[in-house]
Amino acid sequence: MTQVAIIGAGSFGTALACAARRAGLDVALWAREPEVAAAIDAGHGNPLFLPELPLEPGIRAGTDLAACLAGAEFVLLAVPAQFLRGVATGMRASLRAGVPVISCSKGIEQGSCALMPEVIAETLPDAPVGVLAGPSFAREVVLGMPTGVTLASRDATWSDRVAGLLGSARFQVYTSPDPVAATVGGAYKNVLAIATGIALARKMGDNARGLLIARGLYEMACLARAKGGNPVHLIGLAGAGDVTLTCMGTQSRNTTFGIALGEGQSPAAILAARKVVTEGVHTAKSMSELGRRLDLQLPIVAAVNHLVNEGGAIEETIAELLAHPPGPELAALL
Repeated sequence: MTQVAIIGAGSFGTALACAARRAGLDVALWAREPEVAAAIDAGHGNPLFLPELPLEPGIRAGTDLAACLAGAEFVLLAVPAQFLRGVATGMRASLRAGVPVISCSKGIEQGSCALMPEVIAETLPDAPVGVLAGPSFAREVVLGMPTGVTLASRDATWSDRVAGLLGSARFQVYTSPDPVAATVGGAYKNVLAIATGIALARKMGDNARGLLIARGLYEMACLARAKGGNPVHLIGLAGAGDVTLTCMGTQSRNTTFGIALGEGQSPAAILAARKVVTEGVHTAKSMSELGRRLDLQLPIVAAVNHLVNEGGAIEETIAELLAHPPGPELAALL
């Protein structure tokens, strides 16, 4: 039986463990929290991140990183983006050379402004690198509801095989040769979700949400191309698919963060009340800086960053964003 190591037992890492078990894989799941590892290993679910949801039987969970990696044929790295470098560095001594490591983290590293595949390549130079992204709320994956994701890698020799191993009728894994576009799509949609959540809370209307989403996809495409990706790949699950899921409903923690912000709560108060990471808050800062370094105009990213990280006032920030002069719609891409 093929073994997969899943690093990170938050909601999405746990969901991936369920999908992998349904696909017939031997799953070793690493958790940072001993109580989470003990509960999952005993078949009692994940009480911290997915309370009251039954998980697939047979998931082996623990806190020993080396034991989790032993025998793994590929690794799904599902930790918050700002912790990925540290966790990957801790894997270095135990990971066999040539074992693919797939980022499932949707963010950009602060300080370095590195994309997640870049962080993995730096810390684990002997590992083939991929990205798993797409519209996939953890709860629905755990429940076995139909889901599609993209596995992006520049090397199809291993990614096609892994997609076949991990995929099933209810967890469909498509492949892409563009990990940059997949990474940018997954990171950007969290920032955009905060913006659409604010628009919902301020009752700005459906037209405004459509405007934000369309211009957000444009900013996403500009950033992907500037980093060496092909904007065409953002038509797929990791771009338009993830934006549709995250920005058109209210399940996303980033959308609900935006709603709370739009209702007048402070960013600090919203985050203090949460047990889980809201990636868009951190990504807004690093993406805004990355855009500056690349000399890109990313007004939505800049506005969200101003609100959540720089103490900006909502009404003034919205007014400034709406005052951004329109012009040729897709000028920077044509």
